[in-house]
Amino acid sequence: MTAQQLKNLRSSSEYIAYFSMEIGINTQIPTYSGGLGVLAGDTVQSAADLSCPMVVVSLLYRNGYFKQSINEQGEQIESPVAWYPEEFCQKLNATAKVTIEGREVSVQAYRYDIKGVGGHVVPIIFLDTDIEGNNPYDRSLSGTLYGGDERYRLCQETLLGIGGVRMLCELGYQPENLKEDVKGAHTVSRYHMNEGHAALLTLELLKLKTKASGRSDFTEDDVSWVKKRCLFTTHTPIPAGHDCFPISLAQEILGDSSVKWLERTHGISAGIMNMSHVAMNLSNYINGVSKRHAEVSRSLLSNPSVKGITNGVHCSRWVSDSMGRLFDQEIPGWQQDNFELRNIFDVEANKIVAAHRETKQQLLKLVLDHNGKKLSPDVFTVGFARRATPYKRTGLIFEDLDALKAVAKNTGPIQLIFAGKAHPKDTGGKNLIASLHQYAQELDKSGINMVFLENYNMDLGKLICAGVDLWLNNPLKPLEASGTSGMKSALNGVPSLSTLDGWWIEGWVEGVTGWEIEDNADAMVQGSDTEQNRQRAAQSLCQKLTEKIIPLYYEKPQAWAEIMKQCISINGSYFNTHRMVLQYLQNAY
Repeated sequence: MTAQQLKNLRSSSEYIAYFSMEIGINTQIPTYSGGLGVLAGDTVQSAADLSCPMVVVSLLYRNGYFKQSINEQGEQIESPVAWYPEEFCQKLNATAKVTIEGREVSVQAYRYDIKGVGGHVVPIIFLDTDIEGNNPYDRSLSGTLYGGDERYRLCQETLLGIGGVRMLCELGYQPENLKEDVKGAHTVSRYHMNEGHAALLTLELLKLKTKASGRSDFTEDDVSWVKKRCLFTTHTPIPAGHDCFPISLAQEILGDSSVKWLERTHGISAGIMNMSHVAMNLSNYINGVSKRHAEVSRSLLSNPSVKGITNGVHCSRWVSDSMGRLFDQEIPGWQQDNFELRNIFDVEANKIVAAHRETKQQLLKLVLDHNGKKLSPDVFTVGFARRATPYKRTGLIFEDLDALKAVAKNTGPIQLIFAGKAHPKDTGGKNLIASLHQYAQELDKSGINMVFLENYNMDLGKLICAGVDLWLNNPLKPLEASGTSGMKSALNGVPSLSTLDGWWIEGWVEGVTGWEIEDNADAMVQGSDTEQNRQRAAQSLCQKLTEKIIPLYYEKPQAWAEIMKQCISINGSYFNTHRMVLQYLQNAY
C-alpha cells in the first residue's frame, strides 16, 4: 500500500467492521482465552496506530474465561474471573433485538476505546444480554467464553453475528449502499470475520439487502452484494476446529426460513451447518494465517482461492520494558514504523544483552515469588508457554528424560519454565499439565530446575516470552496454523527451537534466527502423531541443544548476542501486526 493510498484510507468515511468471538485487550478484561483473542487485540491496536477506520464487535463475558490454579498433584482447577465492565467501558444508550429459539432477546452494548500511537481511536463494541427482561438463559449468553454445550455456543454465535450487525446499525454504522444516507451515520464497507464464529453476520446482511430491495426472497445480485463486503479469516488447520452444528439445532435456534437460506448458499449440507462454509460461501476474500496454513486450508475447505496473510504481534505491547527503552533510545520511530527494527544491527551488542538480562531477572523473581524456587540468571533458560492440548506436544522435551539429563550434565546446565491452560473440557490437555508436575519432580532429583507457572495470561506470557533464553515450540505439523508466541520472543531477541510449521517456516533461518526440530512427516500423512515421529522429534530437539545451542550460549556469548540481534532485525521487524494490517488493507479491505 502506497503512502497516498494509506492517506486516502485515513480520510475515508468508510469503516471496516471487525468481528471476533474473543479479544485480548489486557489481563483486567478477561474476554480472551488464547491466541485468537490476543491476535484480535494486537490487530485492533495496530489498526488504531495506523489510523485505520475500524469498529470492532465482540461479546462481553462477565465471567471471563477462567482463572487457573494447580493443586499439589498437578491438576488444573478452574474458577470464574468476574470483572465489572462499568469500570473499564462506557455503557451505550442503544438496544438491539435478536430472535433466538423463537424468543426476542434484548442486547445492550458497552464501548471500550483503543487509542493509537497518534491518537486515532478504534472502538470495541461489547455485546451484553444480562438485561432485565431477558430470561435467565438468555442473560447468561454473554456470561462465559467457550462455556456450555453446543446449543449455548450456537446461541452465542447468533448473538455475535446477527446481533452484532444489528447493534452496529443502532449505533449508526450502516452497511454500504444499503439505503439512502442516514444523517450522522457511518458507512461500513467491509465486514471481517475473525474465524467462523461470526459467520451469521452474512445471513443478516443478506436479509437486510433483500428487505431494502423490497423483496421477500434473495437473488444472486443480493448474494454478490454480500460477498463484495465480507471477508473471512480461518485459523484452524483441522476439521474439528471448524464449528459445526446439526441442522435440527440450527432450525430450533435460527428458524426454518433462515436454515433454508443457508442451505441455498451452501452453508448447510448433508444435515450439518459448518460455520466456516457459511462464512466462506458469502465472502469474496478468504485467508489463512500463514503461507503453510493457506495451503492446508485450500485442501481442507476445498477452495483453491484461499490466500495467506501471516499473523503478527503488536510490537509495543509485547516488547519488554527494558528492551522497549533500548529501542526508544537507539531506534527512534520504531513504534510508528516497526520496520525500523532492522536497524538494531547498529546497536551495541552489550546493550541488547543487558536489556534482556534485566527482563530475565524479573522473570526469575516472579518464579521465586510464586513457586518458591530460586533460578539462576546465569543458567541457560528454556521457555514453553502455550495452550495445553495434545497436538502442541507440551511434553516433547521430556520424551527421553535420560537424554535431557545427559544434556544438562555433559553440555551445560539448563532450567525450564512452562505455563499454559487447558480448556476445561480438554481432558488430554489437563493430563499434559499433570504430567509436567511429575517431570518436574523427576528432574529435580538430577539438579535440573523446572517450574510451571499457573494462570497463564497476557502479562505472564509477555514476561516468559521476553525473559527466557530460548523459546521452545514443537507442534505436530501441519497443525499449527501460525503461532505467535515465537514472534513475541524474537521481538525481544530470543531465538526459537521449533518444528517447521506455521509462521516458523517463514521466519526460520537455521543458526541465524533459531533452529529446526526435525520431524519425520506431517500428521495428515501419518494420520496422527506416531511414537516413531515423537522419538525422532525428541532426538532432534536434544541433539540441537547438545551440539548447537547450549555450547553457543555458554562458550560464544558474542555470537549469541548476534543471534539476538538477528531475531529482532529479521523477525521482529516483519512478523508484526502493523505489517499484517497493511496487508489486509492492501489485499482484502
